[in-house]
Amino acid sequence: MRLSNRWVAKMKVLPESGMGYQVVDVHLKDGRVVREVIVINCEVMVEQGNQSFSEGDIQDVELHKS
Repeated sequence: MRLSNRWVAKMKVLPESGMGYQVVDVHLKDGRVVREVIVINCEVMVEQGNQSFSEGDIQDVELHKS
């Protein structure tokens, strides 16, 4: 999914996990945490497996710590 300016701004302050991408944990408003989600160029979030959610479900995003 393409992220709005709000989340793009947040992603820009997080360090890259590799060249042009970040691996993040997405905290949803319903309390679930979707781990190891890939974000490309700070603006495209790639859904993981069967963990489907919309941008409106996101409460916070943080860099994944291995």
